[in-house]
Amino acid sequence: MTARLIDGTAVAARIRGQVAAAVQARVAAGRARPGLATVLVGDNPASQVYVRNKQKACAEVGIESFGHDLPKTATQAEVEALVTRLNADPRVNGILVQLPLPDGLDEERVLNAISLEKDVDGFGPVNIGRLSMKGRKPTFVPCTPAGCIVLLEEAGATFKGANAVVLGRSNIVGLPAAMLLLHRDCTVTICHSRTKDLPAVCREADILIAAVGRAEMVKRDWVKPGALVIDVGINRIPDATKKSGSRLVGDVAFDEVKEVAGAITPVPGGVGPMTIAMLLQNTLRGAELADAR
Repeated sequence: MTARLIDGTAVAARIRGQVAAAVQARVAAGRARPGLATVLVGDNPASQVYVRNKQKACAEVGIESFGHDLPKTATQAEVEALVTRLNADPRVNGILVQLPLPDGLDEERVLNAISLEKDVDGFGPVNIGRLSMKGRKPTFVPCTPAGCIVLLEEAGATFKGANAVVLGRSNIVGLPAAMLLLHRDCTVTICHSRTKDLPAVCREADILIAAVGRAEMVKRDWVKPGALVIDVGINRIPDATKKSGSRLVGDVAFDEVKEVAGAITPVPGGVGPMTIAMLLQNTLRGAELADAR
């Protein structure tokens, strides 16, 4: 059996198209164009690329983009003051502080400073708190976990009663992904470095989300035949056949696992494109919330 490919690039393109159409309709109706403010502290090359990609995506769907760059010497007070100004700016419907922040800055305090109505990354304590509670709804759901759920829906997942295993417990992906699965009536297991007999736990999964950051860690014999596999990992490994000398792989050994899984996301082209698509969707929602106030 060869798994069906869950094409995140195609799904993300469809969502971007929907956002672009909604933005165009807003502007035609005389409503404000949605705006996303990015805050980049320091000169981390990877963070610079991520921010540029988000700004480019905004331009493609008609969302205003406001870039704010601070030096790595910026103080806690300076970063929080910028966030406070953006909270008060009516042109801004979403605020994205690019993580990680430089050493010495308190990430939690910065995220807590973002207005609930503009926390489009969904990382603020209130949004995460609501996500973890029964009967509560966050204003925004973190983008990567939300994208994972959309891809599972695309694959035809039956959530209710399914055994779901999340490999990784980060605040950005693992924990919120587990909460989203729990809200859909899955029986959820969160695995980590101290989990006993990790392959055996993963083999019980009808739905497996791998978000641990270890290249090709999940092998064929870790996966239950027919399972839906979402690979969040992005890892660069040496490859002498490539001009760059390396290639990107996920946390799942794709070539092995595709022979037993029911459906699987590739790397690249799986979860990655969904993260920005969900961010654009959240920014549009931020504008709609502003309309209602």
